[in-house]
Amino acid sequence: MNGGHDLGGMHGLGPIDPPSDEPVFHEPWEARAFALTLAASSRGHWNLDQSRFARESMEPGEYLRTSYYEHWLHGLEVLLEEQGLIKDGEIEARMKDSTPGEFTGFADDRVLAADKVVKTLGRGGSARMDGVSAARFNIGDRVRTININPPTHTRLPRYARAKSGVIELDHGGFVFPDVAATDGVKQCERLYTVSFTGAELWGEDCEYPDDVILLDMFDPYLKAA
Repeated sequence: MNGGHDLGGMHGLGPIDPPSDEPVFHEPWEARAFALTLAASSRGHWNLDQSRFARESMEPGEYLRTSYYEHWLHGLEVLLEEQGLIKDGEIEARMKDSTPGEFTGFADDRVLAADKVVKTLGRGGSARMDGVSAARFNIGDRVRTININPPTHTRLPRYARAKSGVIELDHGGFVFPDVAATDGVKQCERLYTVSFTGAELWGEDCEYPDDVILLDMFDPYLKAA
């Protein structure tokens, strides 16, 4: 998706200068936004790629004006409404009601309880899959990325489309995000690491034309060069 999130290689946004002592959360509400998203996603109504796609759907101007965890809140609201877990306009109505409400919770075992959070986060989740088809490329092969402008989620950034590189690693089979983000289906595709030069990605007049950039690329993004 060509949204406000896909900023790689764009000019005019200023330098990236993170503070050396930046906290994990700047304000308490950011920690709550993170916790809410994890708790809601633990119920299994959507996957990681659908969650990313929901955040990317934010209007580009608003995306650039807002902070990281505001993007998370937007994505969570989108997913809750899409899955029918809240009604359209319910959040706005609740925000206008100053009377404290009581949440009774969900009466099932698919709730991420507070005492399970650390164990759940520590366990993580792998997107690796078995049964991947035979490799089309070998290490050292020259390849070229396709040029696409999909309206849905993709892990092929704009600055790396229609560019030539070299296969460096073959990671085997993984869930293909482009499909998982739209319908939740776990389609297995081979994942490669591909090397590109700075000049190939951003032109000979870029600051570091001889630098090597390594990008993970799914098989459907590639063709023989």
